[in-house]
Amino acid sequence: MAKKTFVGSNFDAFLEKDGQLEGTTAIAVKRVIAWKLAQAMKKQGVSKKALAERMGTSRSQVDRLLDEDDPALTLDTLSRAASALGRRIRVELLTA
Repeated sequence: MAKKTFVGSNFDAFLEKDGQLEGTTAIAVKRVIAWKLAQAMKKQGVSKKALAERMGTSRSQVDRLLDEDDPALTLDTLSRAASALGRRIRVELLTA
């Protein structure tokens, strides 16, 4: 049986060529962040309303924070949400 070898570029190269890499990456990162925040809330029994109160913000802001498809997220908002859940954030710059 012949061994199949990988031919062609990777998916990131395809997205970059198509001009969609940054946007796609931002949405993927936001989805992971939203999921992790939701998991921490669930584990601690914290409602959206309670998180908003802890952050000193509105429930609608928490809804936007947890919206996987809304890529807008400031480090300040993320930091306040993490702190309100007893967590901290770590940002890392990686080589492309």
